[in-house]
Amino acid sequence: MRPTLFVLLPLIVLAACTKPEPVPEPVRAVRTVVVQAGQASMPYEYAAEIRARIESRLGFRVAGKVTERMVQAGDAVRPGQPLARLDPQDLRLGQEAAQAALASAQANLEMVDSEYRRYAALREQGYISSAELERRDAGLKAARAQVVQLQAQVGVQANQSTYAVLAADARGLITGVEVEPGMVVAAGATVFRLAHDGPRDAWFTVPEDRVAALRPLMGRAGALQVRLWGEDTRLWPASVREIAAAADPATRTFLVKADLGAAPVRLGQTATVILQSPGLPGLIQLPLSAVFEQAGRATVWLLDEASMTVKHQPVTVGGAQGNEVVIAAGLTPGQSVVSAGVHTLAPGQKVRHYVEPRAGAR
Repeated sequence: MRPTLFVLLPLIVLAACTKPEPVPEPVRAVRTVVVQAGQASMPYEYAAEIRARIESRLGFRVAGKVTERMVQAGDAVRPGQPLARLDPQDLRLGQEAAQAALASAQANLEMVDSEYRRYAALREQGYISSAELERRDAGLKAARAQVVQLQAQVGVQANQSTYAVLAADARGLITGVEVEPGMVVAAGATVFRLAHDGPRDAWFTVPEDRVAALRPLMGRAGALQVRLWGEDTRLWPASVREIAAAADPATRTFLVKADLGAAPVRLGQTATVILQSPGLPGLIQLPLSAVFEQAGRATVWLLDEASMTVKHQPVTVGGAQGNEVVIAAGLTPGQSVVSAGVHTLAPGQKVRHYVEPRAGAR
């Protein structure tokens, strides 16, 4: 037994140290598409907000302390409806002072007019010179002018008394409130924002390189399409109504206003504005699943039909359209590209074409 053990023991040790044969990697089945050049239109989508065509910033025409606010944000108002009120005490005192000054000027006019008539009679009798009568005439004209001036001042003060109540100048919705009772406001300071009833616009911003493409679309009906968030299928036609002449100093983008016409939209809704660019010939479209990132670049797997192996091919992406991506450079028509299973492959790996199972096969 001992000689036998001495012979078998080295064989057992050698068998334990020998590496097993590597299991051959299975040939993966992949889906492929053949690259074809066609004409692709590039849609551009921009986030937008529904705004009123006319939105007024309302403020008091005189300064004062706010004593009452009658509306809240979101309230519907009609023309002439009171919105807020100022303390009218100082305005009433100013009106009374103007009326008192007018009464004084009228009394002075009566006295000057009486004196002028007496001096005119004396001049006819030759008791005074013509120069003296002319001085009295100038005084009479100045007194009359002063009465006219103070009458206008009384009118101004009367108007200012009515300015203590801020009223809506159009039918619409209150979209902003910037005043509370007790605040002291300056003349002209914005206290309400009023969105007028009527046409609605979609406001969105575009980068500088898209402005040139939008300017030819000014006023063209249906040049844009608007999709309201929450409505995936309905598209509303719109036209470019206005493009900002200068870029926003903070974002360096240009504000664009699109006219929605009579579309049933609500103020403040969020929407997506879609701009279809003209079709460009020679562009290649691939499924989104065919493109992945490799070393910071968009890449696809090219299939060599002769050896049935795959290799990396960097590409330039020109944009996306639905579930497809537009390839601007890196591929030529006729090449085979792996369209599914791209994250499980390695360079030089053997693959085979995926074959759909037949119906009823088990």
